[in-house]
This record gives sequence, structure tokens and C-alpha cells, in this order.
Amino acid sequence: MDEECTNCPALCETRTQVVHGYGDVGADFLFVGERPTARADETGIPFAGEGGSDGDGGLRRMLERLGLCDVTAPADDPELENVYLTNLMRCRDPDRRPTDEEIGNCDPYLNAEIRMINPEILVPVGERALVELGTEYTTTPVEDLALPDDHAERIRGRGFELIPMIDPREQTDAQTQAWLEAFAELMATDYRQTKGRRKR
Repeated sequence: MDEECTNCPALCETRTQVVHGYGDVGADFLFVGERPTARADETGIPFAGEGGSDGDGGLRRMLERLGLCDVTAPADDPELENVYLTNLMRCRDPDRRPTDEEIGNCDPYLNAEIRMINPEILVPVGERALVELGTEYTTTPVEDLALPDDHAERIRGRGFELIPMIDPREQTDAQTQAWLEAFAELMATDYRQTKGRRKR
């Protein structure tokens, strides 16, 4: 993973650092957002930040409720179990969302992480991640994938299942509860039957 990537010259000017994935490298659950939050750009930890308009404290609290994140760990240094966090993009422009070309430039990093982690479940966080992962890893026509319709739904993929999530910063309490219940139900099943597992 290149810490000094220059594939997107415009983003080299706006980022603080390249934000690659973080978490349990043997995880069954891989969460993919669109781009680093402002706090992630500062800390290097995907989805870092608590509360506010740019934080993703909502995701952290959801992982804690599922027993996948240690509630006592520092906000910017979460202790994750069976979870890996990453984004479509490694770099952040504070004033705009990434272009299709920039997401394409980052695609090799995401593909490398997915191959390395070899998860059972992909969790696209937000519309952009759902479209990108849905295009690559399911046989469902991309025009049939959309949030909020697919929020907390299990979508059969090629070697993976997808459980899409509306960005936690945009979820209602009811949507958060629905996703937590669906994911807890998934965790209680033999979800590993989606594909063969490597030995660890």
C-alpha cells in the first residue's frame, strides 16, 4: 500500500495523508465507505471521528453494539474484532466528492485489500460504495441497486454477500435499528457458507 501515492495529483494537494484500510486482517466483515472523513484524513483511520457533520461516530457505536469494537478503546484507535474498515478512496478533498476517474485510480488498492482480507460479507456504506461494489461483486444490475431500498437487505454476490447500509450520519433511528437487527441475525447464522474459507 503506497503511502505517497500520486495517482490523483489534485488530491495530493488537499489530503493530509493517504488513508488505507484498518482493522482485523482476518475479518469476515469488510465495511467500505466512499472517502475518508476529515478526522480520518488527520488520523489515518477510516471512518474516524465522533459525532458532528463529518464524524462517523455512528458506525463506531453500531459496531460496539454488535460486539465488534471495544467500547473502551480510544476514538481514533478503535480495537476491531472480525471487522476491517476501508474506503473506495484513499485521499480526501474537503470541498468535493471524488470523481469516477479518482475512484478508478484507487480501485487497485481496494481490490488488493479485498483479496488480502478475503471477507465473507461486504458492507457498502452509502450509495456510491453500493454502486461500485454491486457492479464488481454481484450479478444484480446496477440500476436495481439503490439506497434506502437495499438498506439492511442481504444481496447475494459473486463469492460474497452484500449488506448495504445508509451512511450512519444520514440514518434515522429506525434505519439504524433495522440494520443492527439484520446484521445481528446474519451473525447468528452460518454466513460462511457463501464461499470456501482459507485456513487461518
